[in-house]
Amino acid sequence: MLRSGILNPQINSLLSRIRHTNTLVIADRGFLYWPTIETVDLSLVDDIPRVLDVLRAIRFNFVLGRITMAEEFRMHNVPAVVDDFAQTMADVETHFEPHIEFKKRVPLAIGLIRTGDTISYANMILESS
Repeated sequence: MLRSGILNPQINSLLSRIRHTNTLVIADRGFLYWPTIETVDLSLVDDIPRVLDVLRAIRFNFVLGRITMAEEFRMHNVPAVVDDFAQTMADVETHFEPHIEFKKRVPLAIGLIRTGDTISYANMILESS
């Protein structure tokens, strides 16, 4: 029985299959569904858990090389939210692109973790290094 770290068996399985340059999506509650991508749905109620909760939890088991987010994230959220994300991602190369381009990358991901986050455009694509 696991006593620490990621306790969710689906997330453990998903993380163990991600290799060099593969991607993983962490998405908010309203993000599109792709039937061809393995999805682990952690949404419980509004904002539980949040995208940053999941990012912080998996960072110990994920070699993170780059994060991609939608440009719209910075335009549609208050500075405190943008700063919270920036602080959490400070040591990782972060790329912003139009949401329409962001969505084109999603089908290439190994998997997607859906959260209960209500923050606009909080979705991120994590690329392993």
